[in-house]
Amino acid sequence: MLKLDRKERNILKSFESNEWHSLEKHKSELARYQKYARDTFQKNRRINIRISAKDLEGVQKRALEEAIPYQTLLSSIIHKFVSGTLVTKRV
Repeated sequence: MLKLDRKERNILKSFESNEWHSLEKHKSELARYQKYARDTFQKNRRINIRISAKDLEGVQKRALEEAIPYQTLLSSIIHKFVSGTLVTKRV
């Protein structure tokens, strides 16, 4: 059996004491959050950009290292930049 820390033991005790209840609006809440996720990750716009061959080769190399298509990598970089979560590495 796994060893539980104090918080995990408290959660388990609470669950076993039937203190947890289903939300009445569970299905509507789930549907609402599913729509948010679909809308957030829906790729419904196409862009064309011109970049140097060297930069494209670099992106394709990094995408191979990550085992993802290079377009997915570029989309991820743009999303992280726009959302303010892009972390740059200083050389």
